[in-house]
Amino acid sequence: MNPSLQDVGLAVKRLQWRHHREANRRLAEVGLSLVQWDVLRHLAARPDASLHDLAVLTFQTDQSMGALAGRMVERGLLRRRDAPGRAVRHEVTEEGERARRGGAHVMDEVLSRSLGRLTPDELATLRRLLAKADRDG
Repeated sequence: MNPSLQDVGLAVKRLQWRHHREANRRLAEVGLSLVQWDVLRHLAARPDASLHDLAVLTFQTDQSMGALAGRMVERGLLRRRDAPGRAVRHEVTEEGERARRGGAHVMDEVLSRSLGRLTPDELATLRRLLAKADRDG
């Protein structure tokens, strides 16, 4: 019998919840939350990202991203830099880069406990199927 759409949706949600719960627990050991690590990861990959861009990438509101960025500046993980016009951009500090790398190691360990069970071909298929399901319209 084929699984229902609800069954598949619930399986995706359960795995995501398991990843988030374990990631937050393990990242706390290196002084980060999952959302802080995600900000560092996205900003390292996209150094010119605006706070709005980071909010979208990390599933936050603009307001919550602004508050988070402020806290990350206070902790020395990010620094503000001037941008054209009134825009303010942020960049990852050396401390932030160390935290990002430590968080990446933690995330690799967390994800390997579930996704690491899949073969490289299965991972590629899963990624392709998730991207296909995520397309608009």
